[in-house]
Amino acid sequence: MEVNAWMKESEENALRLFRMEEIYHLGKFGRYTDGQRILRAEKQLYKKLDEEQGKRNKILRIHRWMKYAAVIAIIFAISGGIGYWSHNGSDQQMMVAVAGEGIVKEVVLPDGTKVWLNNSATLKYPREFSENERNVHLEGEAYFEVTKNRHKPFTVQSDAMCVRVLGTTFNFKCDKRCRIAEATLIEGEIEVKGNKEEGQIILTPGQRAELNKSNGRLTVKQVDAKLDAVWHNNLIPFQKADIFAITRTLERFYDVKIILSPDIQPDKTYSGVLKRKSNIESVLKSLQNSIPINYKIVGNNIFISPK
Repeated sequence: MEVNAWMKESEENALRLFRMEEIYHLGKFGRYTDGQRILRAEKQLYKKLDEEQGKRNKILRIHRWMKYAAVIAIIFAISGGIGYWSHNGSDQQMMVAVAGEGIVKEVVLPDGTKVWLNNSATLKYPREFSENERNVHLEGEAYFEVTKNRHKPFTVQSDAMCVRVLGTTFNFKCDKRCRIAEATLIEGEIEVKGNKEEGQIILTPGQRAELNKSNGRLTVKQVDAKLDAVWHNNLIPFQKADIFAITRTLERFYDVKIILSPDIQPDKTYSGVLKRKSNIESVLKSLQNSIPINYKIVGNNIFISPK
């Protein structure tokens, strides 16, 4: 309370506190780092590398067994599966699209719908959609731009919940490893419901439906929907955002703490897109082209002041 009262006395006091905090962090993460801490960090790093190498070797062994399994599957398909495909016709043939680890994969469905699959996501869909419906199955996270067809609803099914649309843009995330399934609407209208009758709701743009798989609770939140789908094109959109909204967004994507100088002007707003890059410093340099700021990175903290 005393510090807050002292800050409010004058802008000079608030600036002084900002500088003191900046100096504190510079000292905390300065070059005079304890040698023992470096050794400990080095030891942890090599341990982690060894663990990752062990995982990689395990994956390679699994891949070898998968080759053998594929050969066996082909033999069974030749002996007993031909009748199945001939009987059911080509419209029942299922296609599978898988995004590799750390890769975003774009898929165009038979009706022209575009789907972007996030890291390790799997999408199953028919080679040709039926006359009355368009059903696909998702495991993981995907961004959908659905081709409009009011006579043929588009349905995304997962292990926890189902999304039904006529033509719209939305982000859907349902990973077996996560306890929360999410559907975020960007444009249009979607109907969301749980596979075990955990409610049913129609979303409007800017809303996110979250289904807790443990207790079956379906909730709706008002969110900045476009930020949920930044991963699909790496463009961070801003619409009349002030410096506070912009830095909050950067904190979310880069897991940093941003401290603003009290003499930053909060009344100016900015619109446009910011390219998401591999590190926060590259983004801050891009930001300087539009906003007159200086920044200083100290460990996980970033100090921003007006230029």
